Amino acid sequence: MKYYDISAPSNYNLEKPFLWLAQKLTGNDDLQLMLAVPPEIHLDPDMLREHELQLIEAASHPLPDDDDL
Repeated sequence: MKYYDISAPSNYNLEKPFLWLAQKLTGNDDLQLMLAVPPEIHLDPDMLREHELQLIEAASHPLPDDDDL
């Protein structure tokens, strides 16, 4: 098996071992993997404002003392 430097947190060369394995299993050295399109994030301004208000409200409440647990 061929060695590849990979990094899961940064997605560096993450597809290389899978591509190599797929090429060997199919016997097709010209086989290419399709790149996945990253998901689009849609932020609703009203929802974002609501979340900010909830964070402000939550921050205004004091945390309980350890004795209260």
